[in-house]
Parts: sequence; structure tokens; C-alpha cells
Amino acid sequence: MTQDTVRPSAPTAPVAPAAPAAGWSLVLPLKPLARAKSRLAPFAGPHRPDLALSFALDTVTAALAAPGVGRVLVVTRDAAAGARLAALGALVVDDEPGDGLNEALAHGAAAALVLAPRAPLAALSADLPALRPAELGRVLGAVPATGRAFLPDAPGLGTTLLACTPGSTLAPAFGGGSRARHAAGGARELRLPGVQSVRRDVDTGEDLAEALALGVGPHTRALAVRLGYLPRPR
Repeated sequence: MTQDTVRPSAPTAPVAPAAPAAGWSLVLPLKPLARAKSRLAPFAGPHRPDLALSFALDTVTAALAAPGVGRVLVVTRDAAAGARLAALGALVVDDEPGDGLNEALAHGAAAALVLAPRAPLAALSADLPALRPAELGRVLGAVPATGRAFLPDAPGLGTTLLACTPGSTLAPAFGGGSRARHAAGGARELRLPGVQSVRRDVDTGEDLAEALALGVGPHTRALAVRLGYLPRPR
């Protein structure tokens, strides 16, 4: 994930009646598709928005199927993308605060706390097309019982997941070099083998090639076949 800094804000209204449910609340940010994944433009050209949507659809599908996940909230102002994600079972929160990624995550976290005030909470990248539910479940299961924790991305500079337990504040600090910022802010780094799918976010053509090699979800796979990135099944 990329972008700026953070000031928590409350949503104007809950997306559903408040409930004391347990199970993780996952908050995923999604830019308007016309602006999403700009670094993929040299590789994908006019198909960049389609790829961004496919990544989000596969990420949400896998996240909803992960052990221990109670709900997935997507923070976006893209109505068309929001409708597709809501059809999968995600709760869509309007991106009220503006363009800042960390502001959007803080806004989504506030909505999640209205829905499930005693549930643990995590911000998750929306561009994890190879995400496997079991691997995400392992990462969430490794979060300490108190405080905050994060998982670095595959290159080791950014962050794909930031989690906090009830009573702690998420305090997202995503953007270039977010691994160092989250560690400096007191979050514990999760060092787990075998969770590559949770660490492989996609910003470039090289990232996409690595995700395809891991094995992507059905939406990204179908689009990759159509665009010639993967061979057609025999």
C-alpha cells in the first residue's frame, strides 16, 4: 500500500447495526478504479482499472473465507466497484475523508468499531490477488493478544497487513517505507514462513508476474487469460 499519514475520523453513520461480535474486522482501501494501480500503466495500459478491480475481488473473496474473519469492510468512493464487492459480502464504507490512504483506513476502522466494538481489527491491502484464506488465517492467528502487529510486503519495505487488538488504536502509517514506520511506532513485526500470498501485493508488472506464479484467484486469472498473461486452459 502507498500514501500519506493519519488522523482517525468517525463515519457519519454505521453501515449496519452495532454488534458485539468477535471475529476479525478487516478494512481494505480501494481507490477509484480510474486512478488505481497507476504504476501498472506501462504494463497494462487501458486494462489497468480492470486489473485493480480483479485484484480487489479476489482479495475480498479470500479474506471472507479466511478462518477467524468476521467481516470485511471496503473503503471506497467508486460506486461500481463497491457494488461488485458488496455482492461478494463485503460492507462498503464511503471514502468520506478524501484522498489520503491512511485517512481512509482510519475512517474504515471507525466504522468497524461501530459494527463490532470488541472485535480485533486489521487493515489489509486490496491488491493481493494470490491471497490464500489459510495463510491469512495463520497471520491473524499470530497477532499478539495485546497491542499492534504488522506483516511486511514481499520486498520488505512496505506493509500488507496492520492489526490491532481490542483496546488498541490501529494508527496506520502506510506509504513508502511503511515497514520502518510501523515498527518505529511500536507495532510488532510478524515473521512467519509460508505466507507469501499475504505479502505479495501488486504494484508493477513484475509483481503481477510473481502473483501469477503463486496462483491467483478466479477474477484475476480469468482476466490474465483474456489479456494473454496466462495461457488458455486446454
